[in-house]
Amino acid sequence: MTLLWLLVLLIGIAVIAHSRVSPVPALAIVAAYLVLMGAAEETPAWLMVILWLVLIAFAVPLLVADLRIKYFSGPMFDWFKKVLPPISDTERDAIDAGTVWWDGQLFSGKPDWDVLLAYPKAVLTEEEQAFVDGPTETLCAMVSDWEIGQRMDLPQDAWNYIKAEGFFALIIPKEYGGKGFSAYAHSQIVMKLATRSGDLATTVMVPNSLGPAELLMHYGTDEQRNHYLPRLANGTDIPCFALTGPYAGSDAGAMNDSGVICRGQWEGEEVLGLRLNWEKRYITLGPVATLLGVAFKTYDPDHLLGDEEELGISLALIPTDTAGVEIGRRHLPLGAAFMNGPNWGKDVFVPLEAIIGGRDMIGKGWMMLMNCLSVGRSISLPATGASAAKTCSYVSGRYAQIREQFNVPLSAFEGIQEPLARIGGNAWLMDSARVLTANAVDLGEKPSVLSAILKYHLTERGRECITDAMDIHGGKGIIMGPNNYLGRMWLSAPISITVEGANILSRNLMIFGQGAIRCHPFVLREMELVHEPDRDAAIKKFDTLLMQHIGFAVSNTASTLVLGLTFGLFGKAPGNELTRPYFRSLDRIAAAFAMLADLSMMLLGGELKRRERLSARLGDVLSHLYLASAALKRYHDLGHPAEQAPLLRWAMEDCLCKAEQALADTLANFPNRLLGGLLKVLVFPFGARHKGPSDELDTEVADILGRPEGDPALEQILEGVYRPHGSDEALGALRDAFDTLAAAQPLQKKLHKALKAGDFKPTAGEDPISAALAAGVLDAAEAQQLTAAEAARRKVISVDDFDKEPLELTEGKVR
Repeated sequence: MTLLWLLVLLIGIAVIAHSRVSPVPALAIVAAYLVLMGAAEETPAWLMVILWLVLIAFAVPLLVADLRIKYFSGPMFDWFKKVLPPISDTERDAIDAGTVWWDGQLFSGKPDWDVLLAYPKAVLTEEEQAFVDGPTETLCAMVSDWEIGQRMDLPQDAWNYIKAEGFFALIIPKEYGGKGFSAYAHSQIVMKLATRSGDLATTVMVPNSLGPAELLMHYGTDEQRNHYLPRLANGTDIPCFALTGPYAGSDAGAMNDSGVICRGQWEGEEVLGLRLNWEKRYITLGPVATLLGVAFKTYDPDHLLGDEEELGISLALIPTDTAGVEIGRRHLPLGAAFMNGPNWGKDVFVPLEAIIGGRDMIGKGWMMLMNCLSVGRSISLPATGASAAKTCSYVSGRYAQIREQFNVPLSAFEGIQEPLARIGGNAWLMDSARVLTANAVDLGEKPSVLSAILKYHLTERGRECITDAMDIHGGKGIIMGPNNYLGRMWLSAPISITVEGANILSRNLMIFGQGAIRCHPFVLREMELVHEPDRDAAIKKFDTLLMQHIGFAVSNTASTLVLGLTFGLFGKAPGNELTRPYFRSLDRIAAAFAMLADLSMMLLGGELKRRERLSARLGDVLSHLYLASAALKRYHDLGHPAEQAPLLRWAMEDCLCKAEQALADTLANFPNRLLGGLLKVLVFPFGARHKGPSDELDTEVADILGRPEGDPALEQILEGVYRPHGSDEALGALRDAFDTLAAAQPLQKKLHKALKAGDFKPTAGEDPISAALAAGVLDAAEAQQLTAAEAARRKVISVDDFDKEPLELTEGKVR
């Protein structure tokens, strides 16, 4: 009975901590239980003495604040101040940038799913939908990805149409002549364009992402907005923004581009301005831009503005015809045709009014960039990543039905079903995350941490989809030409991995490194107290936060134990019979993640910033928690459609498996190996629960990709994909062949059955259809239909070849 009393006590304490009961009520509950326990005749007196002493040992520091501050919180504050790593100005701007949204709930260890499900569903307005169905569809039809690659530019009529229809003005408010579209509409438009041509999408998305328009809208002066935004909206000006240089890529703080405050001549008058010198590269739209945004470090050696000489990073807008500006040369990023190139400035003088936001924004450029970057990265690159997955779903699903080996479609082979399932499952999952995050922006958020998650995982999963599609297509995918709809996508895949923060940097440093400080409920506030001049006042505030932080950590540890032992059943979970177990699994993983995040920060302190693999794995857990949240939110918003259950299950099993693997890898490489081993028992009391999608589930998802257009589950994957009609181009021929062969399938079965039964026997080299017609097995109309279907199949599986002469070099150029 004594053991039973102790067991109930321990379980009760765990449940109290899991439920996040406040300290005083919690102590009262435990004290009341000890009174009852002591009243039992079989409980030893010595045990009760020990238990009451333990309770008092916890109660005194919790209830006597002065004692706690003197002997615990004060020393902890001094230790924290000592181990806290120095934070540069650029790091602080990055940490302060943006807002905390659902990522904060995940970091809490106890996400409130009702909050997530209550967010409004992302929808387009009638005007936005009309633009997607009208001008966007028209623009897709105006271009050919192969021809763009051959000419290394968009056709002139496409450029004219982009300007005339306001594709460069999607985010510019209507009062300045723009469209004023939502972030979700922006994402939908870019995604659809990308399914037609990556070069086309890049050309449109850059002016609507990080660039002059967005910076002007957020930080520009009224005069700057009134002058530039209408010109950007109607295409009079083509913008670009120059940040990256030879020595300043991911580390923008290393830029040596300079702007020196001085006096100079501007439009015939002597004015106060900047003398700029810079060298930039990788600048999209740079070769054709008329308005250049440039980032540089600002200096005031003559103290014309004040006492400080180094003023920080500033941003300026400079017409590209300004004296000293060199722009127009091109890079060729893996042969992609979108305009990209370097630019330079030598002793370029501009007035201070050229600084975005005017004089008040001198030195605030990095903060401006960080806030705008979090929005752009939430939309543009995720849209292109999702477009790759959707396009690969469309072409691979069609091709695997059309192409046969050993007289059966490729889709019948389990080896093909596995990559097909990855493509389709990823497409549905990626789209869920894309839509949720774009909607967050429309709700007023600037999700800096979530934008890093989306940028990394959607571009990586997009690259994985392209690789799988190439494997399925085999030789069809590697022969370049107008009939190859994958080759240029394959070549361009590393570009999105590299731009707007290299993926290695995003995963290893940004997602958890920024998230641990930005999204944690206490760490950022604790860090800010270190810089308060009044130590006594700071310690009192620190004491309050520290007690809350300790309670938070204890609660997450208890939740990890309770949810692990009860398979997540000890808690409230929304949803239906399918989704409820997934919500519970995420609760368990979120609690374990929050616990390990706290322990890692406590054990490593500033060293955690250099333990990139540990940071990356913790970031992976957070990322897969978010992706899984997006999948459940989408399934909820769609009304729990039964036909999409395989897609949800695939997405959840994939995310949960990868999250658990990241947790296991974190524990296996924990700084304190003994503690890591003990924590593994706590986190995985019954071992890992999720092994990834099963073979049976893979087959279900692969089957969806092979269904005819109009199927509800397939259409959710393909929503937004440009699908041309007509067999005069590769995608149209693919669509035509799939439909033609599907219509002829009964005749195919009839032909094979008759051949197997011996009703006719083709002679050596004779076409079976002709032989069946001659034998009366098929009539003329049936034979014609089968012949047309086989011709459509042949057109799809054919690859391009070229005469030798056009490919020869003549005077250093390909003719």
